[in-house]
Amino acid sequence: MPLTRREFLKVTGLGLAAGSLGMLGFGASGVAQAAAVRPFKLAHATETRNTCTYCSVACGILIYSMGDRAKNALSNIIHIEGDPDHPVNRGTLCPKGSALLDIVHAPTRLTAPRYRKPGGTEFEEVSWDFALDRIAKLMKEDRDKHFITQNAAGTTVNRWTSMGMLAASASSSETAFLTWKVARSLGMVVFDNQARV
Repeated sequence: MPLTRREFLKVTGLGLAAGSLGMLGFGASGVAQAAAVRPFKLAHATETRNTCTYCSVACGILIYSMGDRAKNALSNIIHIEGDPDHPVNRGTLCPKGSALLDIVHAPTRLTAPRYRKPGGTEFEEVSWDFALDRIAKLMKEDRDKHFITQNAAGTTVNRWTSMGMLAASASSSETAFLTWKVARSLGMVVFDNQARV
């Protein structure tokens, strides 16, 4: 059936109008389209708010994991995105922050402390209790050996200059305050932040 240009435009316009009405919910096409939409993949995931682990900006992130949080069940992180309610980043993330999911699932990621014995060549995986006890023991020995109570003029200074602390930059203000208080209460003078390194 031959169509003139004017008839073609009329038929096309009618088809567009009918399709638009269907998309607006007038007719069965709205139901068919709703049935074809894939359910939102994060609807059944557990949402956890956290702070990005990279730089000192401390952007807020949302971590979505699958799992019922049972005691012996392993949860699996399936998605990480910026937190739109966070005052620092308002939902945006830099390229490194956007790649956090790859870091979480990286096969080379360390998940337990490692220890190399004096004179040894290989690192072995140890428990957190062993690592923290060893660190505390070595710190105590060094503090007892090098703690300075008074300077040359006799003024009380209570300094520990042979040990320093490198703090994390992605911690909250409260955590940073407590870290600072712990370092200063031990007498540490050397204290820096990972963001400046």
